Amino acid sequence: MATKKTSIGGQALLEGIMMRGPEKTAMAVRNSEGEIVLEEYQTKGKNRPAICKKPFVRGIFNMWDSLSFGYKCLMRSAEISGLEEEDEKKKANKKPSAMDKVFEKIMMPLSVVLAVVLCIGLFMYLPVQLYAWLAIAFPAISDMYVLRSIVEGIVKIIIFVTYVWATSLMKDIRRTYMYHGAEHKTIFCYEAGLPLTVENVRRQRRFHPRCGTSFLILMLLVGIVVGIFIRVDNRFLRTAIRLLLFPAIISIGYELIRLAGRKDNWLTRAISAPGMALQHITTKEPNDSMIECAIAAMEKVIPQDKQSDNW
Repeated sequence: MATKKTSIGGQALLEGIMMRGPEKTAMAVRNSEGEIVLEEYQTKGKNRPAICKKPFVRGIFNMWDSLSFGYKCLMRSAEISGLEEEDEKKKANKKPSAMDKVFEKIMMPLSVVLAVVLCIGLFMYLPVQLYAWLAIAFPAISDMYVLRSIVEGIVKIIIFVTYVWATSLMKDIRRTYMYHGAEHKTIFCYEAGLPLTVENVRRQRRFHPRCGTSFLILMLLVGIVVGIFIRVDNRFLRTAIRLLLFPAIISIGYELIRLAGRKDNWLTRAISAPGMALQHITTKEPNDSMIECAIAAMEKVIPQDKQSDNW
């Protein structure tokens, strides 16, 4: 039984864990020698204006912080763990030509653009287009906006879950999902008021209601409800409106995930259920070495004032 609900959250990295507390953020990554390398930072957004911390506003800023700083930590973990060093050695064995250098400079920004376009195409345009084809085959459903939103939402969820499942088959990603499990177990151990030891952490559950995975699936479900009110047939315009409403969907999803993390009743369990189910894929049972990393990061971000990290 949890003695408190903490605001401390984390992220699995390459061979490590990042934990984000109210004052400090820390990452613990194992290097190529198997040693834990610890790095600490001031938590981003701590001194942000009060208006940015208000309900239905804070979600946008918190998501941006999570994405931007999380990406920075992910890249740093690649350096510490030695994965980037291995890539450099491979490149060193093959002297790049002038054409290779030009190609590399062009491909980096192009790959980012292509990733954004692919994301919009798969999650925004494709579901709308699929329903348009269905409406051609069955004209009676063309004006059924509730059905349209449900079908579009189900397609997005299928795409997302399929992607997550496919990545779990990759060896490196599977290890990252094991670190994800270590992160959740360590947070549960802290919330239970138990000493942060490998034995205590190992006994905890690995499915947490405040997980980023739960947030993503929750956003897709909120998008279904929002989509009901988009009474536009043109698929390009419908896609554009969904993009414009994306901040609102993030804000609603964030407030729901906060509620699910703070309370434990039939409503919050219903809100958490889809994400908790998906965590069977995105979290795996960690080994002791991974738990040690999670504990090392967690210990660095626990505030001196035990009330300041209450959720």
